[in-house]
Amino acid sequence: MSEWFKVGKIVNTHGVKGEVRVIASTDFTEDRFASGQELMVIDKETKSEVKVKVTGHRKHKNFDLLTFDGYTNINHVERFKGEFLYVHEAFLDELDKYEYYYHEIIGCLVKTEEGQELGKVREILETGANDVWIVQRIGQGKDILIPYIEQVVKQVDVEAKVITIHAMEGLIDEN
Repeated sequence: MSEWFKVGKIVNTHGVKGEVRVIASTDFTEDRFASGQELMVIDKETKSEVKVKVTGHRKHKNFDLLTFDGYTNINHVERFKGEFLYVHEAFLDELDKYEYYYHEIIGCLVKTEEGQELGKVREILETGANDVWIVQRIGQGKDILIPYIEQVVKQVDVEAKVITIHAMEGLIDEN
């Protein structure tokens, strides 16, 4: 069975010519949203998977604007609002050492070098300098923000879904 991986969320339509406004959840927008790229989205009216082919991609403010083959007006794409876009695993490239896809990191258990389990990565923020992994704490407490930098992240085992970090002073305080 093949797998599909989330690359963005359609948050709205844009204009009347079938363009959709997307918040990307991939570092590879130029590849994922390239003209000719096949993506999958759920049609909320029919609850079915729909494959769409990208025919246009441009940046507008903090969004990626996409058009799809055969979807030429707002009425065609309205039903995709609020739905996620997925790319097929066949289109995933091999990454360099110490590079990971979001789906490989999200859901990983984060623990300290001493073995203390902190929680699971629930989201990734792109800050420009480095990504920040948002860890939902086990039990109660505020989320922990883990910068993806060499001084903090010591080991990532995507097979075991475990990340080991060096808990620098102040990083995991309850405050």
